[in-house]
Amino acid sequence: MATLADVARRAGVSPATASRIINGSPKPVTDALRERVLAAVEELQYVPNAHAQQLARNHRSAVGVIVHDVSDPYFAEITRGLQRVATEHGRLVIICNTYRDPDKELEYVELLRANQAAAIILAGSGYHDEQFTHTLDAKLRVYQSTGGHVAVIGRHEHTGHAVIPANEAGGHLVGAELYGLGHTRIGVVAGPRHLTTTTDRIAGLRRAAREHGQKLTPRQIVYADFDRSGGASATATLLDTQPGLTAIAAMNDSMAIGALSLLRSRGIDVPGQISVIGFDDMPIARDVTPALTTIRLPLADMGARAMTLALQPPEPLNTPQIEHVAAELVRRESSAAPAGDR
Repeated sequence: MATLADVARRAGVSPATASRIINGSPKPVTDALRERVLAAVEELQYVPNAHAQQLARNHRSAVGVIVHDVSDPYFAEITRGLQRVATEHGRLVIICNTYRDPDKELEYVELLRANQAAAIILAGSGYHDEQFTHTLDAKLRVYQSTGGHVAVIGRHEHTGHAVIPANEAGGHLVGAELYGLGHTRIGVVAGPRHLTTTTDRIAGLRRAAREHGQKLTPRQIVYADFDRSGGASATATLLDTQPGLTAIAAMNDSMAIGALSLLRSRGIDVPGQISVIGFDDMPIARDVTPALTTIRLPLADMGARAMTLALQPPEPLNTPQIEHVAAELVRRESSAAPAGDR
């Protein structure tokens, strides 16, 4: 097993300097020096001894939560669950907004490690970017080697515990509902193409289409930001390029609300002319007009589960725990059979 002295020797620094960098000391060091030490840690698979880890944990009280944007209702609900468990354990929660910038995600991991956060929770979607995923995973492993805990929400290819929402199954529920009602001209208001959440939800929708003898073509899918404005603009594009649509499947509720707004502005009745289904079941989904049919994920519970995993004592052999969260269809007033089938 590699020792601190081995790491220092490989990096060409003193053991004291290596220790300061590994343990996130606030004393400034050059970026080149830091990178040499972290590279040596990775190469030698260095892990501090258990006694040192325990000492480090005793004065760690903060938990870092990295989200895309906490003002997004999806992340606000998840954060509510995270904070509830953190409060019960006397922990401070530090919220870090990345605004879907991968570089900021990497920076926040480094800052949280440097400030000796007890745990890091990644609550945003994973990215379809192998280089970024590899870099982030390496940083998280270095952080774990200093006694930190990691948990993720969503599909990520990273170390640590995970809470996995049933995004693919939820997308399948959307498709099964719409095709089951008799819709064959369906437009999809999708999130950013590079996010795993978007990919998984559309994969479920495609699976439902195949099961009903239908095909979801690229022209029926418009990618946009996961927000109200993105939903409105994507819906406008679909209406202008795909005449005859009888249903819109939005891949989150914020986008669905944008779709409802755009349809109302064009005088299109919902669900009389076009049905709309969302995803996530945010609190506002039941209060819009018409009330939104959607896929329910227990968002606050997902946050609570992730925080519970992050704060629990380490498992033997550091075995990560994976918890899967089911999705369910919630029928409300925004969806119905196509007008000709009633």
